[in-house]
Order: sequence, then structure tokens, then C-alpha cells
Amino acid sequence: MADQTPLDRFKQALTGASRALAQEPEVEIAWSADAPAQAGKNFRVPLPGRNLPKEQATEARGFADSFALRLRHHNEALHNKGAPPEPIARACYDAIERVRYEAIGANRFAGIRENLGSAVEIRTNADPIVRADEAGEVPLPTALSLMLREALTGEAIPERARGAVDMVREDILAKIGTDMDDLAGVLDDQTAFQDLTLDMLRHLELTLPDQQDATYAEDGEDEEGESPEQDDETDEEDEGGAEPQASDARSEVTDGESDGEAGEEVEGEQEMADGDPSDEEGEGMQPVRPNRPWTEIPDGFDYKPYTTRFDEVVEAPELCDNEELDRLRAYLDSQLAGLQGIVTRLANRLQRRLMAQQSRSWDFDQEEGLLDAARLTRVVVSPGHALSYKIERDTEFKDTVVTLLIDNSGSMRGRPISIAAISADILARTLERCGVKTEILGFTTRAWKGGQSREAWLADGRPANPGRLNDLRHILYKKADEPWRRARRNLGLMMREGLLKENIDGEALLWAHDRLLRRPEDRRILMVISDGAPVDDSTLSVNQAGYLESHLRKVIDWIEKQSPVQLAAIGIGHDVTRYYKRSVTIMDVEQLGGTIIEQLADLFEVD
Repeated sequence: MADQTPLDRFKQALTGASRALAQEPEVEIAWSADAPAQAGKNFRVPLPGRNLPKEQATEARGFADSFALRLRHHNEALHNKGAPPEPIARACYDAIERVRYEAIGANRFAGIRENLGSAVEIRTNADPIVRADEAGEVPLPTALSLMLREALTGEAIPERARGAVDMVREDILAKIGTDMDDLAGVLDDQTAFQDLTLDMLRHLELTLPDQQDATYAEDGEDEEGESPEQDDETDEEDEGGAEPQASDARSEVTDGESDGEAGEEVEGEQEMADGDPSDEEGEGMQPVRPNRPWTEIPDGFDYKPYTTRFDEVVEAPELCDNEELDRLRAYLDSQLAGLQGIVTRLANRLQRRLMAQQSRSWDFDQEEGLLDAARLTRVVVSPGHALSYKIERDTEFKDTVVTLLIDNSGSMRGRPISIAAISADILARTLERCGVKTEILGFTTRAWKGGQSREAWLADGRPANPGRLNDLRHILYKKADEPWRRARRNLGLMMREGLLKENIDGEALLWAHDRLLRRPEDRRILMVISDGAPVDDSTLSVNQAGYLESHLRKVIDWIEKQSPVQLAAIGIGHDVTRYYKRSVTIMDVEQLGGTIIEQLADLFEVD
């Protein structure tokens, strides 16, 4: 068509090439201002400039090619079936598989080789490997994948990572011997390649045979020295025995979905164009999380919603009937079968930490009270010394409320949202025992790609720089004054298909913060559980780059520097430390226990 822009024609060509490469006629390409990602046959690739700079076009092609090769040559069920349970081993296993299907394309097509090379360069530049100064700082999954790519395709390791790889190369090769040569011989056979990959991981001492349950085999005692049986008894006493533990205790997830490779790379040989955010993508399209370097917030940056008429704050039971809520809660519980002991130990450890802060404090060198064991030498040497006693006193423990703000975006689908729901469940239950009120909130949008807000903007003639252009949906899962038992089934709503759409984090943070400021408690804590940055196609397609991310950073900065609310974040699968000063990242539920305990305990210790 005559009115098509070069970007439109590029997108059409890119989509056609991806369909041909994947041998899938239903592949669709959408632009993203954030990190590329794949959800089934829907690809999100970086948005090039309108003049299609060569490097940006090659980057987009690279990600599209990678996703298409994955769709054609990768069997996800087979991949998950053989995946090792150890976190580092699993990361290496996933990275090696990506090298395999990309190597198939790179070895067959020179154009794809060039595109993928650009993608690998970009991905590597954003990886911690470029900052490694010694061997212990080199991320093994990245180094191993780059070495394997070199062996399978002959492509050189990106210059910025070359020194780091050389620091660990000799040690890796000494352990794996000819494993990489063996992998090169079975590139087209995923099953054989997978078996040889597991052998290589064992040679690297990252995993062991017959250790599938090693993650949960800490037999017997937790860090506090209590057995699971003792903890279960304690938990029953704390809960009053009102409900069976099987449905009470939850802290981890079983195998969930593997959410696509959200940080996947660039691939392709095609052309793309600015996707109209009004085009229908369906419920399966998932926003993605950027892990790219951030630039300074531009001076004079301004944020606004185009309209708030279609925004909503809704309680969880209003979004589905009671029967479905019960079914969704049962589904969440079913993922946690066999994990009750782990969850119970976690809850008890956190409770002991918090209760200790409330009641365990001593005044020393007293004339009466309990004999101070630390002064026994002085008692023996000078029996008449009067200041050898201590008195326990109550510590002033501020009245506290905690808000858990959970990212309900599409990229959280599967395992991440299960981890988030379980985290909220554990925290609410445990904090309630300690007399700490807890509120659980969620945030997403009512529609993909704009909804009624976008329609209103189109009807108004598409004014420039409209600001936020989607309908917010903020969800109340549990109010602060509501007992946990009354709200527990609401958390099952997060498992509902179609609920998770796009996310506008800055406004959600302000909403949760405003609710906290209205609370009467002395200490107010806001903990965000998320997997990265804000994503909304409708808004990002018609505003300046980084519009939502800039707003989020300004909101976080204001809360951290000026608000009485204490802010912290737990990132699931993606690094959130570049946004929040007080934050940690977890890759799986194995890390959940210690993370939650330390984060909350530190916050409670802040005066």
C-alpha cells in the first residue's frame, strides 16, 4: 500500500521470513521497546528507529531468527523432562540448548549467521560476564554457551567477553574433555544432544546422577535445628489447629511452565514495522522484561494518563464466581503437594526472627535479676560484686503493616506467578501470627494493547504524546484488616487464564503507597514482587522511548528518599536491583525462604 512506512514494510518482510524459517504460517511479530521474548508463535522483537538503522534492523532480525529456529527445532516438553534440578546446572542446560538450535540455523544460512551474531553481541554486552575481573566472577552459563557456540559454528566470542571466557576456558576444557566435539555430531537430534549435555554438566560437577530430588533432601533439620515434625507441631499450635496443614503450608512450586526465554536473543533475516497496538494479539501474548542498561531520565520528563475513566480497583471475588475461586485455589494447592514441611519450616523461622525482635532484649550489669552467665568469672573472682545480673525487658516493637504488591503481568504466567502467589500466602500467614497486618494487592491492565483508553484516543484524532494509554486494573486480594483465612482462596485468582495482561508499575506503586499512607500503623512496609520493568504496547508505541520505565524510576526515587514508607522488592527471574535500592532477585523457589526472611527481618530492624 502506498501509505505504508518503511517500518511497516520491514515488519511484513520480517514476519514472512520468520514464518518460512519456523515453517509456521501463524507466526506473528510485534514490536517491543523492552527485552525481546517469545510466547508460542508470537514474537516480540526490538523496535528499530523509523529510518531503520542497519544495526537496529539486524538486531530485530536476529531475535526473530532465534525465535523461529526455536519454534522449528526445539521440543519444550522434551527439554523440561531432562532438565536438572540444580539452579546453575539448569541455567547452563537452557543456555546450551539455545546454542544448539541457533547453531542449526547459523550453519545452514549465512544471513542468519550474521543476524544471530548481532544478537549474541547485544545479549553478551548486557551480561555480567563483561564486568568480570576474576575467574570467580565469570557466570558459567554464559561462558559455557559462548565456548560451545564457538565450537559448533566457528563464530568468535564477542570481544567484551573474550577475556572473561579465557579466565575459565582451561578449567572447563580440562573437565569436559571431548564433550563439545560429541555435541557437534548430534546437533539435529535434541534427545541425543540433551543426553550428552547432561553428561557434560556432570563432568563439570554441576549435577549428579539420580539427584532429581536433591533440592528437597535436606533431611531432618532446618537451620534452627528443628526437625520437620517439630516444626509441623509448632505450626499447628500457632494456627490453632483450625485448618489442616496440607492446605495451609505453601512455599514452593513444582515444575511450572517455563515462560518462554524472556531474555532470549535476536534472530532472523527479515523486516518489520511498527505494530498497531490496536491489533488483536490474544491472551497468549506476554509482555517481556528488559535487562538493558538504563540511561539518565530526560530533563522535564512528564507523565500522565490519557484518561482514568476506564481504570478500576476491584476485589478478587468480583472477577470470578466462588466456585471458580475454589477451583483455582485447589489448583494452586495441588502444585504444592509434598512441600508442606519446607513451607512450615520457612514460616517458623521467619516467625522466630520477628518474635525475637519483639520480646528479646536485656539490660545488663543490674543489681538483681537473672545471673549473667557472661559475668561468671567476675562472680568467682569478686563474689560481692553487685552488678552481675541481667533483666529481660520488652523491646518497643512498632505497630506495623506490610503491603505486598504483586506484578500480575503476562510475563509472570506459569512458574513466576505461582512463586508470587505462594510468597504472598506464606508472608500473610506468618506475619499475622506475629501481630503484623498484611495487605496483598495485584496490578495489571484490563485489556491487551490499550482497551477503551486507546479507543478514546483514536476517536479524539490521535493527539500526540497522549501519555499512558491503557485501562488499569488494580486488584485487592487481601485487605490489611482482613484475616488471612478469609482471604486465602482469593490468591488462587492469580492462576486464572486471561487475568495476566500488561503492567504499568509506576502507577501501581503510587496506588499501593497511597493506601499505606492512610494506615494508622507506625511502621509501613511496601514489598514489590515482580519480574522486571513496566510494559504496555499501547503506551510505548505512541510516547517517547522509556516512558513507563522513567516514571517508575521517579516514583521509586521519591518513595525511597522522601516517603515514610519502607520500600523493598523481590525480583523473580529478572534483576530488579537496577530499580530498587533494597532488593534481591530469585530464580526459583529454592531461594525463596532465605530471601523473604532476610528481606523482612532487615526491614523490621530499621528504626
